[in-house]
Amino acid sequence: MLRRFRRQIVSRSQSPEPAAALADGDAGHRLRAPSALHAFNRYEIKYLIDSDQADDLRAEMERRLDRDRHCPEEGYSIWSVYYDTRRLRFYWEKIEGLKFRRKLRVRHYGDRFSIDERTPVFVEIKQRINRVTQKRRVSLPYADALGLCDDRRMVEHEPSQRAFLEEVLDLVSRLDLRATAMTGYTRHAYMGRDADVGLRVTFDRRIRGRDRDFHLGADAENRLIVPPRKAIMEVKANERVPYWLTDLTAARNLQVVRVSKYCQGVEAYGLAPRSIFHIPDHDHALGRDRSMDHPEA
Repeated sequence: MLRRFRRQIVSRSQSPEPAAALADGDAGHRLRAPSALHAFNRYEIKYLIDSDQADDLRAEMERRLDRDRHCPEEGYSIWSVYYDTRRLRFYWEKIEGLKFRRKLRVRHYGDRFSIDERTPVFVEIKQRINRVTQKRRVSLPYADALGLCDDRRMVEHEPSQRAFLEEVLDLVSRLDLRATAMTGYTRHAYMGRDADVGLRVTFDRRIRGRDRDFHLGADAENRLIVPPRKAIMEVKANERVPYWLTDLTAARNLQVVRVSKYCQGVEAYGLAPRSIFHIPDHDHALGRDRSMDHPEA
């Protein structure tokens, strides 16, 4: 039955939308059209690496790339609340590898324990178009982001933001989206210079999440959803990955993985069966990680 359900999702996503579908959530597929507002178009490659490899590779990046100006020595935190349908449509689009897929999220950079209704956050639509990843976003006060995505109402905005906000509002309303999973991790980020302009390399560690209490500032327990001795290295490039980096990954026998932190969280909490892309946790029991969320910990 589960397999039949997934086939139904794929069939609906790949076929033209009938007129009747425009009355329900499936009409959200027409929202795939790109927008120029705060758009980032990149190719993305991910590697699952050991923590000691991450330290070694970061030292190599420090030699060749510039550290992101927003990234301190200890890295910075990223917290995201992902929205999906009751039947996890966006999750299944990723698992099935559809050429056109997307995710809606509210994202906060930095210490989430200091967040209040005025704190700036990003409302983002991240979508995949063939091999290209596109991210479009606007910055809003947290209260407005919740009003848009949870309360499904238009909020105050700049004229340039209107089209994107209408798209998000249409998406959450037609597909009946709701907060589904939250992820958080510590990131170190590096930017290309000179001939490598447009290159971005990131290292994400302490990847954790939860399936409830979705307010970004909630003092709630999280669970490690990726083994603590693992990190995710991500390479993002506008056109091509430089030869020195492809040679580096080949020399260290790094394996490309198809992993989504959102999907990993969904599966870790049993919201969906574990897929073939799930990062196994057999090398270390995954436990709760409440204290590690606090800056002083």
